[in-house]
Amino acid sequence: MIEQTLFPVKEVPAVGYPLDDNQDVTLLDETGYKFIVREDNGKVLSCMTNDYKLVNNKQIIDTAAPILKEHKAELKEAVSLGDGQKTVWKWIIPDVKMEVAKDDFMNPEIIIKNSYDGSMQVHILSGAFRLVCSNGMIIGNVIEKHNYRHNINSLNIDNLDESIENTIIQARKVAEEFPMLKDKKLRQKHIVELIKLFPSTMSEFITQYLIANKPKDYWDLFNCATYLTSHKMNRKYNTTHRLESQIYPNVTKWARS
Repeated sequence: MIEQTLFPVKEVPAVGYPLDDNQDVTLLDETGYKFIVREDNGKVLSCMTNDYKLVNNKQIIDTAAPILKEHKAELKEAVSLGDGQKTVWKWIIPDVKMEVAKDDFMNPEIIIKNSYDGSMQVHILSGAFRLVCSNGMIIGNVIEKHNYRHNINSLNIDNLDESIENTIIQARKVAEEFPMLKDKKLRQKHIVELIKLFPSTMSEFITQYLIANKPKDYWDLFNCATYLTSHKMNRKYNTTHRLESQIYPNVTKWARS
């Protein structure tokens, strides 16, 4: 299953003719673009600018596989979408369980994504998810995530192994602390503390959201907060990601107090 996602790819310079009629009609060897091509079947996966940094699937899996094996993770899914432009791998950690309801358990998942068409970054996340209907809707919570942009000026995957390791460790940590978060009755003062973490411009919206969703325990509070940062804040702002990183430490601190 996983081997089908590890097809070889190569970069091919895009050549062409000038669009300006006043220029000499000579073949341009440098257009600022390149094709990403599958070597096994010759299919063109995308045409990208020269700023695009290629990270192939095999490079990611060669880094991830030993770490996942050490943590006894089991491959659940490996799928390439389209002609291979996007790839998603999913593993579960079977020896770690989260009881979301009485006798209802979920295993943490490790998900890694990559693309050859610029539609996805190198994306690593962990969480607990469940398919709830046939159209692909899931429920669950993202525990930890890391992104790497495909850009020659910013992409550095030298610490990819560290990110994968940290993602798995955080998934295990949350699973261990899950009973405490789920069983501890939420104190009203910590709802106020959560609101204070967010920008003041969002205070009224967050208050209304929390009133509508009525978190009863610290796991509910954690889910509300992560939903707000994921769906109601600008993902392009560093402040959003800094806030996101503060949620879990604060919620667990409040639950222990």
